[in-house]
Amino acid sequence: MEEVKSNADLKLPITVLLATKNEEVNLPRCLAALVPVERVIVLDSNSTDATPNIALQYGAEVVQFDYGGGYPKKRQWALDNLTLTTPWILLLDADEVVPNTLWWEIGEAIHKLDTPDAYLITKGFHFLGRRFNHGGFSHSAVLLFKTGTARFEQLFDDDSSGLDMEIHERVVVDGRIGKLDTPLIHEDFKGLEAYINRHNKYSTWEAQLRYRYLTTGQYGKKTIVPRFLGNSQEQRRFIKTLIIRVPLEQWLWFAYHYFFRLGFLEGRAGLIACQIRASYIAQVKAKIYELRLRRA
Repeated sequence: MEEVKSNADLKLPITVLLATKNEEVNLPRCLAALVPVERVIVLDSNSTDATPNIALQYGAEVVQFDYGGGYPKKRQWALDNLTLTTPWILLLDADEVVPNTLWWEIGEAIHKLDTPDAYLITKGFHFLGRRFNHGGFSHSAVLLFKTGTARFEQLFDDDSSGLDMEIHERVVVDGRIGKLDTPLIHEDFKGLEAYINRHNKYSTWEAQLRYRYLTTGQYGKKTIVPRFLGNSQEQRRFIKTLIIRVPLEQWLWFAYHYFFRLGFLEGRAGLIACQIRASYIAQVKAKIYELRLRRA
């Protein structure tokens, strides 16, 4: 892990909203890198491990979130209900670390005279102990934005998923969006079993979401509009509306990651990552088929 150096008297005017649930393995590494910011709020889902205690040891505030179903979920609830006085918000997960280079870039970006209202930050994919330079698994998302300028899109959601935090919901920004160059370190140390179990739950959620889109033509009430010539988020949504109709989508994704994006150059770890990606999509497609059978 890259050590973060910061002048304690020159904190960046940022509140970090850090989502957790049983993250004692990942959390210390994440929190140790948050020295440069004014405030860190850990949004916890009643963890049964040492997560809350670790957060307090690192000087973070802990807020427990009890999900009642529907919209909003955890991070949007925090944006709606917590008193956030810093001019900037940074969204993080416990398995993400902000390297020192990114802190310098963030500091320069938010102090510009004509700064955008939000910034895309790349989640640099690390898997099985190595940083991936190939495979196309790293992706960008709006994680840094001016307080009061952004909201999570409101997708159709089936409460039976039990997921209380935004998964693939995008942040909708009222204003201009810039992009930072330095990626986050995105690396989960819980192991493959936890990784695969988590994505099994995600595939159930995504199957329900896709089924609603395929039957109604909409992803939700307030969402990012798919546009071929739009911004990066709109283009990504446009591509997704097309690709979800491909019968052998899982093999298309495997070919994309392993061959087109050169995932094979990452060795055995690259092959495993591409196989898991294809398996995830196969699960989504199978669960959509099951939903159709149930509702026929």
